Amino acid sequence: MSEPTEQARLSYAWRVLSVVSLASILIALGSSSLNVALPEVVRHFHASATAASWMLLSFMLATTVLMVVFGRLADMFGRRSMYLWGLATYTGSSLLLGFSPDEWYVVGLRVVQAAGGAMLLTNSAALLTDAFPRRHLGRGMGIYIASFSVAQLVGPTLGGFLTHRFGWQWVFWYNVPVGLICLAWGWVTLRRTEGSARDRGIDLPGNLLVLVSLGGLLFGLSQAGDRGWTDPVVLGGVVVFAGLVPVFVRVERRSRHPVVDVGLFADRVFGLNLLASFLSTVARMAVVLLIALFYQAVHGEDPVSAGLKVLPLSVAMMIASVCAGPLHARLDARVVGLLGNVTGTAGLVVLLLCISADAGYAPICGGMVLVGAGAGMFMPATATALLDELPAHRVGIVNAMRLMVQNAGVVVSNALALSLITSPLPAALRPEVFAGTLSRVSPADVGHLVTGYRLTLGVLTAVSLLAVLASFGGRRKAGRQDRRSRPESLASTTG
Repeated sequence: MSEPTEQARLSYAWRVLSVVSLASILIALGSSSLNVALPEVVRHFHASATAASWMLLSFMLATTVLMVVFGRLADMFGRRSMYLWGLATYTGSSLLLGFSPDEWYVVGLRVVQAAGGAMLLTNSAALLTDAFPRRHLGRGMGIYIASFSVAQLVGPTLGGFLTHRFGWQWVFWYNVPVGLICLAWGWVTLRRTEGSARDRGIDLPGNLLVLVSLGGLLFGLSQAGDRGWTDPVVLGGVVVFAGLVPVFVRVERRSRHPVVDVGLFADRVFGLNLLASFLSTVARMAVVLLIALFYQAVHGEDPVSAGLKVLPLSVAMMIASVCAGPLHARLDARVVGLLGNVTGTAGLVVLLLCISADAGYAPICGGMVLVGAGAGMFMPATATALLDELPAHRVGIVNAMRLMVQNAGVVVSNALALSLITSPLPAALRPEVFAGTLSRVSPADVGHLVTGYRLTLGVLTAVSLLAVLASFGGRRKAGRQDRRSRPESLASTTG
């Protein structure tokens, strides 16, 4: 049977891209829209501050832990089947979430929803890599990444609108028709693929260590607001994480099918850019949630108004992502990533300096624009720096690592921010922040919340400065001239 022509491959590749991009928009909308709708969900269930935090954190933690597991299962049993199961799981759990009887059902079903999202996210880049001719892969990846920016642009505003007009349930239910359309289109479009019969295996100890270590850290961070940072439970979570990291590295070095290929970190440039990606994500990902909560808890605004307030960040991110293409033609991707981190750090400094109960919107908007523009420059540049020049069979593996590290950054960012902003408040008032009612319940304590915001933004700014340093250290191009010095694991499969 003759090989398909490049034109035929390209025609199929664009159809695959339409499936993958629609699914990525679905997932990004599902995560970002709840950020604005969270106060309404908390009020409906009279949820505690811990439950409110875990409505967001459970999704992020489960996605991070399950991503590599489902990527491995897809290698074994076929990407098409895993992708379609992911769409069905995500859509079904979205339907059930709207019927949740209490807040902990929301948390549990968010884990199921995250499992569906992990099946989709971990296979998207691999599906595109298989479908696109090599010289067109960059265009396909660029559009795929841009689809996330579009969803992040629409998500907060859409979540606020649906919650205000139709109720919090529609933050989940609107996923159902979109998911069904995507499932039908994927069923028709994606070709059947066979799994690998010769090389099957899952790194069960590695995945359990990720779950326990990262779960311990997140649980400790989530309790810091209620118990204080010196409480044994909080310190215990941090100690569990720190103690298991070297154990994890040792286990991964001996594993035939590692969750993380630690050999990749022998390349200094690769390691520093991955570290910069993690730190940058920690520094910026909580900003939309923080500002949306600020205008509801401090100013008493409704979800629609708060969603519109954070819109400039996503607009700036989308515009910067589009405009970064011509910049890549003139500058090395790592230099563009460094400029993005510097810009985002400047935005956090602006927010730190201007945040107050009576602050005007203009300086806060300016800070958000800088944060969004920095993220829009950094994300595609770093993805290009990490994935460019890899053999086609390594793109999916390295991309799974990149996504896992980035997702871990999202989890830590939100857990850290949610713990810090409420730390100056009395424990009894902390749920009122997540419900968006603090300014009505206790106006005198708004000043304490602003103190929490300053503390949080100060910590995020410090993390962003570390991301700048990591980007600066990893700016040397690891291109053709030093490819021979790269570790063997970059040029060969790990199974």
